[in-house]
Amino acid sequence: MRALTPAEESRKDIGRTIAGVSLGGLLVFLFLGAFHHLVAPYAPGAVEVGPLSLPPSTTYPFGTDLLGRDLWSETLHGLGVTISQAGVGFLIVLIGGSFAGQAVAHLSGRAGMIARLGAAVLVSIPALLLAILFSMLLGREFFAIAVGLAAAPSAFVRSYDRACAVRAAPYSDFARASGLGNLALLRRDLAHELRESFIATIVRSLASVTIMLTTMSFLGFGATPPDRDLGLMIASARVSLPEAWWTTLAPIAVLTLFILAARLAAGLAGGERP
Repeated sequence: MRALTPAEESRKDIGRTIAGVSLGGLLVFLFLGAFHHLVAPYAPGAVEVGPLSLPPSTTYPFGTDLLGRDLWSETLHGLGVTISQAGVGFLIVLIGGSFAGQAVAHLSGRAGMIARLGAAVLVSIPALLLAILFSMLLGREFFAIAVGLAAAPSAFVRSYDRACAVRAAPYSDFARASGLGNLALLRRDLAHELRESFIATIVRSLASVTIMLTTMSFLGFGATPPDRDLGLMIASARVSLPEAWWTTLAPIAVLTLFILAARLAAGLAGGERP
């Protein structure tokens, strides 16, 4: 292996530092979302807790909206709803995409190639349109599952192709010649994936699922009141623009920082681009 130059080593160290800081920020967001009912000063949807359409202040850091709702509390609750929905979609992507791609590549022959071709066809369709279609078929209340199903084919293709490349490597041929079966090789490669890139895979999938979920809610295909996620908060705040700009700034800022933290934690590990 070629030794890294000082400049390359420096860039790699910077990438690791940014990834570590971003991962820490992401954990803070996840904590706030998981315990939003304990952190938020007011219950979700509580109206007239303060003056109507009040700009950000020391009492109300994110201001209040047209109904007098505390936007700090509402944004925390929206973050919690967003994260819980993203968790459902992410699990489908992880199991039905990443893990399934590995398993099919190791344990299937021609059938695996057919599955890879079918997944590639689904990948050619914009994932958002696919999510809307699945949501219409399953029902709007299952839109988080629909998003997971729409994002899974892309993860399946990446995982399948990566597993096939590993299977074609000389050390895999040596392992098979030594008597290791496909199941043993699958366990070995899954263990390697979990050890080397599990965190990056998780946060990258979490970011992509969150973007799709909030976009669907913004367009009216996702969350429904009283469960307002960040996408629905942004959509409902459009009526107050431009007079009360802070009503959209709060959820947009939190959503942007959450996705940015996830993307940097995944993409800059080892000096990679996000």
